[in-house]
Amino acid sequence: MEKIALITDSSCDIDIEVLKEKNIYLLPFRIIYKDKEYADKVEISAQEVYSRLTTEIPSTSLPSVQLMEDTLLDIENKGYTHVIAVMISSNLSGTANSLRLMCENHPKLNCTVYDTKTLTMGQGSLVLECSRMIEEGKSYHEILEELPKLRKKTHVYFTIETLEYLRKGGRIGKVAGTIGEFLNLKPIIHVGDDGIYHTKSKARGKKQSHSKLLDIVTEHLEKGKCSIWLLNGGDPEDASKLMPLIKNHPNIVNIHTGQIGPALGVHTGPGLIGFVIKEES
Repeated sequence: MEKIALITDSSCDIDIEVLKEKNIYLLPFRIIYKDKEYADKVEISAQEVYSRLTTEIPSTSLPSVQLMEDTLLDIENKGYTHVIAVMISSNLSGTANSLRLMCENHPKLNCTVYDTKTLTMGQGSLVLECSRMIEEGKSYHEILEELPKLRKKTHVYFTIETLEYLRKGGRIGKVAGTIGEFLNLKPIIHVGDDGIYHTKSKARGKKQSHSKLLDIVTEHLEKGKCSIWLLNGGDPEDASKLMPLIKNHPNIVNIHTGQIGPALGVHTGPGLIGFVIKEES
């Protein structure tokens, strides 16, 4: 009889309460200031990080190896036979590879570390779908077959105030940082199938960038039913202005709001607006 444990990292941007309710194991990133280190989302909030960015930009680090080991031991001790870890893109973080190595020390567990090649609620939606399939009694192999299909239906787009934080964090990917910044050109960034950031398009100023994001969402909705997440980086009021412009589309199955978490916020900075689109048909 299979007993499947589900692990994810804090870049999934699922609320802590939901993770606890669904018995999903969390590996929080570490946010490191000069004087103190915090566990992402557990010991520090996104708003605290955003409010301190003007005085200090912290560094981030992988979830601790000891926590990974303790988590796998706990899973073993609770009688689980299988583990599915749904993790941030390996091209944005070494977390998936680190956990994969730790799993080799636990031969009693059948472990799969699934590289989502995405992040935030793109990753989070896959975690929630995996949890649902476990609850429904799907087998380990059935779930592993389904995850890549779900990933192909999941899309992440966002725009940010400045490329400064992506540059400093070394996460800029294939987003072009050009003189366009001085012309107030805002990139619309897409997380590609390769799990890194690409420029989808550019817009002049915040208002136009938000308009282009809405156009992208509408394009997806015109093709079929979708679930939507509207995400913000420290400014929920700004994001809320977009909700009335999209929420009544007949092809929206569900629409949610959320905030980019502390560790991701370090690398994107304040002012992010993003959409995660999950095709439902």
